[in-house]
Amino acid sequence: MLTARQKFLALLTLCLALLAPLPAQAANQVADQALPRNPVIFVHGYNADPGVWGALREDLRGAGYADSDLFSWGYDTHQSVNEVLSGRFAEYVDQVRRQTGAARVDVVAHSFGSLVTRWYVKYGGGAPVVDHWISLAGPNHGTYISWGCVIWDQACRDMSPGSYVQKGLAAGDETPGAVKYATFWSSCDEVVNPDSSVALTGALNTYAGCLKHNDFLGDDGVSAGVRAFLTT
Repeated sequence: MLTARQKFLALLTLCLALLAPLPAQAANQVADQALPRNPVIFVHGYNADPGVWGALREDLRGAGYADSDLFSWGYDTHQSVNEVLSGRFAEYVDQVRRQTGAARVDVVAHSFGSLVTRWYVKYGGGAPVVDHWISLAGPNHGTYISWGCVIWDQACRDMSPGSYVQKGLAAGDETPGAVKYATFWSSCDEVVNPDSSVALTGALNTYAGCLKHNDFLGDDGVSAGVRAFLTT
């Protein structure tokens, strides 16, 4: 049976252990968990679907995001950026905000999704709502390859250099509001031509190396860059 002195020493040891500082790694984990996170909305590109985001979603979960923080918007990519899709995306953002209680969201878009989400930010009231906006291989100033389908497809017309959508997005400030903008581009992108189409004035424009258009979705370097930018 413990003596009174032994009981006192045991209690003192327990108190000191509770007061001791956490190891650096554990402290960082606690700090990361304590930081408020914006919901992240992924927006796929032309002729794709929300399933393309599996790798990046998994990486964000590994960085501490919960499934309830991550959303993927699916839409018909053959419709008009300015007349249809940006408005529907605005409705989806409002739905995410109601569901999560978040004041702002982060947006990660691939390819054609960059145009839809940019139009929402610039003309659809999204500037006060979007905190981070990230474009992976976005035809932000158009792509010549779209000329092959402009006759029958509205999205191709919107992606064409000099189109109404391209002129509207390029007019004035390319990166309006207090939104933090980032783009990732490649010198080996077979879909976005010219390569210089991706970068935006006022954005953090990052060269991702020699990547094919869809390789952006699963590249470790791009994923690391996206995760780092979301913490800024």
